[in-house]
Amino acid sequence: MNVTFTRFLNRLLWSVLVLLGTSVITFFVAHAVPADPARTMAGAKADAETIRRIRHEMHFDEPRLKQYARYLWGLTHGDLGKSYVTNQRVTDAILTRLPATLALSAMAVVFWMLLAVPLGVLTAKFRDSKFDRTVLVLGTIGLSLPAFWLGRMLQYALAYRAGYFPVAGFSGWRHLLLPALTLVILFAGYYARLIHSSMVEVLSSDYVRTARAKGLSEIAVLFRHGLRNALIPVITVLGMDVAGLLGGVIFTENVFALPGIGTLALQSVFNLDVPIIMGTVLFSAAMVVAANLGVDFLYHWVDPRVKRD
Repeated sequence: MNVTFTRFLNRLLWSVLVLLGTSVITFFVAHAVPADPARTMAGAKADAETIRRIRHEMHFDEPRLKQYARYLWGLTHGDLGKSYVTNQRVTDAILTRLPATLALSAMAVVFWMLLAVPLGVLTAKFRDSKFDRTVLVLGTIGLSLPAFWLGRMLQYALAYRAGYFPVAGFSGWRHLLLPALTLVILFAGYYARLIHSSMVEVLSSDYVRTARAKGLSEIAVLFRHGLRNALIPVITVLGMDVAGLLGGVIFTENVFALPGIGTLALQSVFNLDVPIIMGTVLFSAAMVVAANLGVDFLYHWVDPRVKRD
């Protein structure tokens, strides 16, 4: 128990340091852009006196280190600042967009894992067969497709021409089906190969041979004894990908005009809205850090034999 608690504290400390480093890099890179945020806030027709006043009120005329110290103090109090464009609190802007991103991510992950798990197990079972090679080729093609191009093609063919799905926007779960399908095509083949590689190694292990010798059905051997152990390396990759999705599926959300965090991040870049840029980047970093912590403890649920350092 002491070892577990110590490990958790160490991971937590490193997580804080990662987020701190991310805030430093993001702050100074974002403020290195040759643009005047005071002019962005004042508008294109504002006079020089108005811009000077805004620059003073928002502390833009202070040294960069002092501005960062002020920003860091706000972070410790849960304040990510306000948008230069809409004057909305960054936290509120992110939380408003999170449901759409969360719903899309959850739907996509469930669908691609429902497809990838049986494909990965069966291709490992029938290794080097035509079925195995077909799944490999299709998975490689899917992984190689640009997300924005695939989204546009599906949008044109299945929504605009065929009318099977809504073209764009977000007013219900049906609007998530086509964006989720885009992500499924991109990720399902990759996860099928990942599970395949793990399963091939697991199926040659002693405990699988013992399970077969005991007369267990092939389904029980594959899914009860093989799959659970084969999922260990998959969990790491899945945790990172889920964190990436929650940080904003930029291309997919923008193609389908979903009001998610990815769309918010892209709009903030075009608007040079530094607080929103920093907020979305820090949120994405926090998702990755949380995924790392979650994956570390999920290992023990999947396979209790995994030892803690």
